[in-house]
Amino acid sequence: MQQVIDISWWQLSAFSLILIIPLSINWFFKLGLSRDTAFAIFRMVAQLILVGVYLQLLFELNSLVVNLIWLGLMIAIGASAIVTGAKISYRRYYLPVLLGVVCGLIPLLLILLIGLIEPSPYYNAQYLIPLAGMLLGNSLSGNINALQHLFNALEQQREQYESYLALGATPVQATQEFVRSAMRQSLTPILATMGTTGLVTLPGMMTGQILSGVNPMIAIKYQLIIMLAIFAMLTASIAGSLTLSVRYGFSRAGRLLT
Repeated sequence: MQQVIDISWWQLSAFSLILIIPLSINWFFKLGLSRDTAFAIFRMVAQLILVGVYLQLLFELNSLVVNLIWLGLMIAIGASAIVTGAKISYRRYYLPVLLGVVCGLIPLLLILLIGLIEPSPYYNAQYLIPLAGMLLGNSLSGNINALQHLFNALEQQREQYESYLALGATPVQATQEFVRSAMRQSLTPILATMGTTGLVTLPGMMTGQILSGVNPMIAIKYQLIIMLAIFAMLTASIAGSLTLSVRYGFSRAGRLLT
């Protein structure tokens, strides 16, 4: 297999001239997105360079304590992004969402690192941080979608929910139908992605490995592991977030707490 082909900074700068295409389209259609586009690109470049420098340092240190602190920050920020994106009470639902994410992520990381990949040491930052990042990143939109669907359904179908309570159901029992609907809604996109991976789409991780010179069959194995882990993580975290949000978000009488 061919060795990794590096890209010089001047080549990257020259390639960035392709931005003339979206900027020209923005100007032609008068979209008014020039400032937002420039700001987004600047942030992306700055953040990626800083992360690249930081990850180099993190990989060199390869400290258990530092890796765990970074992992904790990733989880905390991810849970915060879910609550903010779902537009629900931060004070009331941050902890349930955080616990749901932890319950979905930590067991999978342990299985991947200790039971399957077995890096040395098992907390190797080169594996721990990217794996955690991929799992967390792919669970954000699903959790946001699930929570939004749940609370929107409860608001729009309040009479149905209250009728369950009137018949003697507990808040947990009365919301089960809404929870099931929210889970189906949020898992549909990942199922569609899994069903077309390989024929319609080539995932980024697999493509990146192949471009870096990894044997295609090895890249496929890693991609299968990641896709299965993402699906398990997404399902577990959504189930945990919804279940805990229902348990902590309602009074015993069934009133939605804010």
